[in-house]
Amino acid sequence: MTSSTVLLALAVFGACAVEAVEALTIVLAAGTRSWRSALEGAGVAVIVLTAIVGAVGVPLIRLVPIDALRVVIGALLLVVGLQWLRKAILRASGLKALHDEDAIYAETVRELGHQGPGQEPGPGGGGGSQVHRPGGRDPLAFTVAFKGVLLEGLEVVLVVISLGASAHELPLASLSAAAAVVLVAAVGAVVARQLSNVPENSIKIVVGVMLTSFGTFWIGEGAGIDWPGSDLWIVALVGAAALCTAATIRVLRARTPSADQLLAVPTRTPGASK
Repeated sequence: MTSSTVLLALAVFGACAVEAVEALTIVLAAGTRSWRSALEGAGVAVIVLTAIVGAVGVPLIRLVPIDALRVVIGALLLVVGLQWLRKAILRASGLKALHDEDAIYAETVRELGHQGPGQEPGPGGGGGSQVHRPGGRDPLAFTVAFKGVLLEGLEVVLVVISLGASAHELPLASLSAAAAVVLVAAVGAVVARQLSNVPENSIKIVVGVMLTSFGTFWIGEGAGIDWPGSDLWIVALVGAAALCTAATIRVLRARTPSADQLLAVPTRTPGASK
């Protein structure tokens, strides 16, 4: 495997792992109402996402000229990568709260709990009496799990199709995504709700750097730039993006007042002399 192929596989795996953790949080919360319905909803969403990859990714590779494909998809990757980096840099520098999967889990469980154990709609579509569905099925749990996995998975699909189609490595990108999903699901089954231990923001920084680098490389290649060293130049782009990211985080941290500094700021009492 070439260096660009290894980086592609790692980028897809990292991006899918992050999105899979977020989707798993929603599925676990929906499972507090009905595990069967939550798992069925998640399974249907995975089937839909797989169909999207097959329906969109394969025609892109076969029908669209490679140079045009690389420019368009490179631009998409650059936008997605910069968005991931912006949020991750703000969180790493203390300007934005860290992503807390345990808090999201608790909030989702609370919202689902307010809906009751499964409500039959009353006349005219209004609320009705609470009933327990036969077979342990719960439409609300199914819907929440399906929507959560589908929405988080659409970003995964974008990354898989973009990276896979541009490098003509759609099978490798799909396998990397599947491996990430399986790994997160297996870990989730073991550790249950202990998702806050996953260094999600660090993973997002790494994936953001990779997506930005791949996007820059393919925009240039599609536009006719002859990169020195060919695919090896991606490694140089990754290094440059990583250095810029680390420098930005360091500058922002230096400019962000700490909690002790904020507490040390004197407050002016009413009636004090100016």
